[in-house]
Order: sequence, then C-alpha cells, then structure tokens
Amino acid sequence: MATNTGTYTGETGVVKFSGDTSAVTVVASVRGFEISQTADAVESTVMGTTGRTYVAGKTSYTGSMDLYFRDNDENGQTALFSAIGNDPTAIELYPSGETTGIKLSGNVIITDHTITANFDGIVEATVSFTGSGALTRADL
Repeated sequence: MATNTGTYTGETGVVKFSGDTSAVTVVASVRGFEISQTADAVESTVMGTTGRTYVAGKTSYTGSMDLYFRDNDENGQTALFSAIGNDPTAIELYPSGETTGIKLSGNVIITDHTITANFDGIVEATVSFTGSGALTRADL
C-alpha cells in the first residue's frame, strides 16, 4: 500500500465512469474534479434542557468535473452526457493517480452536463453528479 505521507499534486489524477456498461473506463481530457461529502446533524433535543443536542444523520456526496470537450470518447465523455437523469452508475476518482494516494468510488446520478465554447479558447465541459449510497475510500 503506497499511501502518501505528505502533500501531492493532482496532475496525474484519473476519473473512471461506467456509463451503461458494467466496467469503469477512463474519462478523457479531465482538467480537474471536486467531491464533497456531508452528514446531516439531526436534532435530538428534549424539553427541559437548555442546550440543543444532535446526533449524526445520513451522509451524502456531490461532485463535479471539468473537461476539455471530446466527442470521440465513447466510453467516457459521451457516456457521461448520455447518463443525465439515468439510474445510478459507478464512478471512481483518483486524486493523485491510480498507484498513489486514495481511490474514491461510489454510484452517482449525472445531474448536469454543460458545454462551454468561447472564440478564444478550447471547448470545455462541466459534469455534475450526486451520489447514491455510500462513498467508499480505499488507500492505494
């Protein structure tokens, strides 16, 4: 297990997505991604107490990725575009590559796919997703 003991860069990061197939495949031309995991705080205060109390509730996660748009990436970017509003499907995120650091994985629903074109730049895409079920972290 080659766990990072310090900081590292995201230049070798990888995103994999399963689309409508069972195998996850690399998404081409990823510029960056973010993922945010949250937990509900459920109030458990009872009458007669002066301070509010809480218990941990359900967890959830959302994320997005920025891409240079590619129309020839059938199993990656095209699959992301086609998956909007479909059933949850597998995603794997490797912040520092597939051999160092961690792997985050789970099932997601693609909630947004935006393509941006400017006269003086590369065509880009942004894909947003919401997790369904637990987000799993594994050390590499």
